[in-house]
Amino acid sequence: MRTKYFLSFFLFVQILILQILPYFPLQVEQFYSNGFYPILSKFSRLALGSIPFSLGDLIYIIVIAFVLKWFWNQRKSWKLKWKNNILSILSFVSVFYFLFHSLWAFNYYRQPLFEKMEIKKDYSDTDLLVFTKKLITKTNSIQKQITKNDSLKVVFPYSQNQVFKMNLNGYKKLAEEHSYFTYNHLSTKKSLISLPLTYMGFGGYLNPFTNEAQVNYLGPMYSFPMTTNHEMAHQMGFASESECNFIGFLASIKNENTYIQYSGYSMALRYCLGNWQVRDEKIFKELLKTIHPGILKNYKESERFWKQYETPLETAFHAFYDRFLKINQQKDGMEGYSKFVNLMVNYYKKKGL
Repeated sequence: MRTKYFLSFFLFVQILILQILPYFPLQVEQFYSNGFYPILSKFSRLALGSIPFSLGDLIYIIVIAFVLKWFWNQRKSWKLKWKNNILSILSFVSVFYFLFHSLWAFNYYRQPLFEKMEIKKDYSDTDLLVFTKKLITKTNSIQKQITKNDSLKVVFPYSQNQVFKMNLNGYKKLAEEHSYFTYNHLSTKKSLISLPLTYMGFGGYLNPFTNEAQVNYLGPMYSFPMTTNHEMAHQMGFASESECNFIGFLASIKNENTYIQYSGYSMALRYCLGNWQVRDEKIFKELLKTIHPGILKNYKESERFWKQYETPLETAFHAFYDRFLKINQQKDGMEGYSKFVNLMVNYYKKKGL
């Protein structure tokens, strides 16, 4: 009973500390994100990377089953043992909360990437238009290079396990320019819960307890490398969704393989087009006319895939995750995924794609 009181109190202490932590991003960057976390994540990936299945998914399934069983067993004792039951729940949440943050989630409070890389946040419509046109030219070029026909969609010739290993090349090239994007010790897995992830509308996730990058293996293959690179960026300790999209994009286009480059360019272009669809419908339609039909067929492929799994469950989980991100210092919530356009536009203002 004494342990339950202590753990319940410790939960409130943790919540208090996390209210203070946002004021010390440089200290989090130095002591956790660049200090303790790299050692911890290296150990996790070395220990679990060679296991052919997702241990993190298995742990989640077991824990969820255990929690449901506990609630079922306690269903008749709520009135008599309400105090003990509440303390048990608070104790469990306290341990979960501590492990979640100490093993990975303190990265939510680190220095923002736009500060680290000295990239501006704001951009004009003109900046976005110039970048989008450059992106269209590049994506068209790679699509034509692969298919030899601008009307054919790109069909991926590699297996998902091959992609996991091939992605290392892009991170190796990227680390030559920015050493803090160094990625070692592969630990990427096809998620055991890919079907539920699909119904929830997610392409993957990082398990913060095992540091395994979990990727939904059911989706279209042309976007698979970019999705995997996004989750690998989370493994390196970058928590922001916009930052991981940006890092995943850089790692994809730096790769020597043209199919992986296409994955990065086509996904980035899709985000830019989505931006224009909201900003100016007329410009959006004009831009669409300049994109090869084969690229648009890949986009349709994605659209059809996700549409067949649309349910109210997806909306509910997106609303939950949106709130979760906002609580964890990601003020844009789910919109943060598309905010990496800011990073791309300003990063490439004076650089060629």
